[in-house]
Amino acid sequence: KEREGGPGRAQGLIQTQSEKMAESRDAASDQLKYWQCSRADKNVDTLTTGWGQPIGDKLNVITAGPRGPLLMQDSVFIDEMAHFDRERIPERVVHAKGAGAFGFFEVTHDISKYCKAKLFHPVGKRTSVSVRFSTVGGESGSSDTVRDPRGFACKFYTEDGNWDLTGNNTPIFFIRDPFLFPSFIHTQKRNPQTHLKDADMTWDFFSLRPETLHQLSFLYSDRGIPDGFRHMNGYGSHTFKLVNDRQEAVYCKFHFKTNQGIKNLTVEAASQLASGDPDYSIRDLYNAIATGNFPSWSFYIQVMTFQEAQVHRWNPFDVTKVWPHKEFPLIPVGQMVLNKNPINYFTDVEQMAFDPSNMPSGIEPSPDKMLQGRLFSYTDTHRHRLGANYLQLPVNCPFKCRVANYQRDGPMCSTDNQGGAPNYYPNSFSGPETQPLALEHSLTLTNDVARYNSSNDDDYSQVTAFYLQVLNADERRRLCENLAGHLKDAQLFIQNRMLCLLNKVHPDYAAQVRALLEKHNSKHPQKAVIRTYSRHASSTERSNL
Repeated sequence: KEREGGPGRAQGLIQTQSEKMAESRDAASDQLKYWQCSRADKNVDTLTTGWGQPIGDKLNVITAGPRGPLLMQDSVFIDEMAHFDRERIPERVVHAKGAGAFGFFEVTHDISKYCKAKLFHPVGKRTSVSVRFSTVGGESGSSDTVRDPRGFACKFYTEDGNWDLTGNNTPIFFIRDPFLFPSFIHTQKRNPQTHLKDADMTWDFFSLRPETLHQLSFLYSDRGIPDGFRHMNGYGSHTFKLVNDRQEAVYCKFHFKTNQGIKNLTVEAASQLASGDPDYSIRDLYNAIATGNFPSWSFYIQVMTFQEAQVHRWNPFDVTKVWPHKEFPLIPVGQMVLNKNPINYFTDVEQMAFDPSNMPSGIEPSPDKMLQGRLFSYTDTHRHRLGANYLQLPVNCPFKCRVANYQRDGPMCSTDNQGGAPNYYPNSFSGPETQPLALEHSLTLTNDVARYNSSNDDDYSQVTAFYLQVLNADERRRLCENLAGHLKDAQLFIQNRMLCLLNKVHPDYAAQVRALLEKHNSKHPQKAVIRTYSRHASSTERSNL
């Protein structure tokens, strides 16, 4: 090249290639370059230890001679390694992998007749929000494009404390009793012996619990693999209670409708991305915000009076069912816009903690059993993962109000610990006092305390409506293909039990899935046996030890 045009031409070719590469890189790929540019007018920081001592050499440990052992006096090395050994905190059991962003919620319509919560008043008011999107069943290193519900959790930083709306991209859930939640999640995780995903576990549970049919049909439809996080709706899923300033209450459901439009990935596209770009959804959200293409959602409520709840044909507190929009239409409330990426993923997203029990005055829980179970479980999880003072972390703290209470101390207390204020209540020394206006709405309960079985509830009619009225013929075909494509890996007796449930939804649903299973089973015949696993080794197994 130098003989053809000299060193100048070679340098020009290298520069042209660099420019083309720069043009093809997205904002996420160039994050380090942008960070460097943001500090162009600043001096390079001095490298220090965790306690602030400047470091003279970051490449070589202190040793006794060039080939000798390292010395315990190398506190710089020990500081580095001791911290490195403790970098990971416990992974979330569910919703382990996710993306986060920040923005604002703006009120566009007055709902003061229903709710007194200050974040909804007046029209035009803006409230800061943080949001975490996630997959549910996979580990933190899993693919973003698997068939799985997506978490849709929002934290509103209000002057009456944080409101955490922890929902999904589906308006329903698999089960309605929290007692079943650990078992359900176990079926979505790994077999305790093989450490592999297990179709027998998954479909055995589903086929034994018909209330899963609604969410199951949604999951195996096209919406089971959304095209990133920007093109999906979000739902509070549960039933909540709204209270106005006259202490009048109604039940409600919360809905976020994407303003980007619903887009889903085909099975083929999702499979390619799972190997080619497993972080597709995280990258898509980051790049959209970094380039000024801020995603937004319209926020709605549905409202049901207490009288309507008493006589409705379905249990309004059953999270496996929806409230029909024709009977309970969507009422517009506002818009949520995400316009800021995390500065640091660990501090802003991994440590982000959502508590369904965090509700400002005007929003309260309903008798929804699953919601009631989550009121405990989430806070318990955060105290395990992050510690007793997790609400002092910047991303979790209610910075729009002043926290004043009688909680003290605990590991990693990062505030002034409320100074010299009294740490007991009641007291005579001007400690924080209660506010009668913050009292919860009263609720009359007259039933006997017992363990009530809901197995007689109607688990089929809403699924039938979804299959016939929401999905068109092509969408029904793809639903059956997707479901059969996974169910085929379960044992025959489980397949047959699942087909019986699908037949109760609609004969065509079962017929299409049955035809696909028979086609597969004719090529890959199974023995209709139940494999059992024993803690005690058989004589054959012992001989192989």
